[in-house]
Amino acid sequence: MSNVLVISGSPSPTSKTELLAGHVARRLAEYEWRAGHLRVRTLPAAPLLRADPAEPAIAAAVERVARADGIVLATPAYKASFSGLLKTFLDVLPQYGFTGKAVLPLATGGSPAHVLMLDYALRPVVHSLGARHVVQGFFLLDTHLEPDVHRGTHPDTPTVAEGGPLRVRPESARMLDEVIEQFRKALIAAP
Repeated sequence: MSNVLVISGSPSPTSKTELLAGHVARRLAEYEWRAGHLRVRTLPAAPLLRADPAEPAIAAAVERVARADGIVLATPAYKASFSGLLKTFLDVLPQYGFTGKAVLPLATGGSPAHVLMLDYALRPVVHSLGARHVVQGFFLLDTHLEPDVHRGTHPDTPTVAEGGPLRVRPESARMLDEVIEQFRKALIAAP
């Protein structure tokens, strides 16, 4: 049984990136894989910024990466690159922290103008960490992701549940299914 870790680099608990990460983790669990979800924003900020591997929460997160057979990176696109929050966490990892792992990069953003950030910003960092196989990444437009909203205590104010369900519009759902399938095949092909 493969152990997959979805790492989300969104600073918001209800962002579409965060919801996408949860959606992908649930999809991977359908294959009977152990699919964990590491939300970088929940790590203690000061030790993360200091890259302090002695901090127990940071050490535990790095250990989760080490135990994973596959990694899914989910990030919002900021200024044609991936989030600084994700970059800060990747900087904490050992030089070859992705050695032997399959990696699936995913990004969300408001414009297709940022689509190349997967190949020109994130992919080189993932390769430098020693990934065995980097699956073709996928960029999803924010408008193609529709969180399920529910009415809380104030019926006029819909809210989005952290890690809640997500509907992916058909024009992106097919491609997302394809990259998840390619990631699945990369995990199966692991030596």
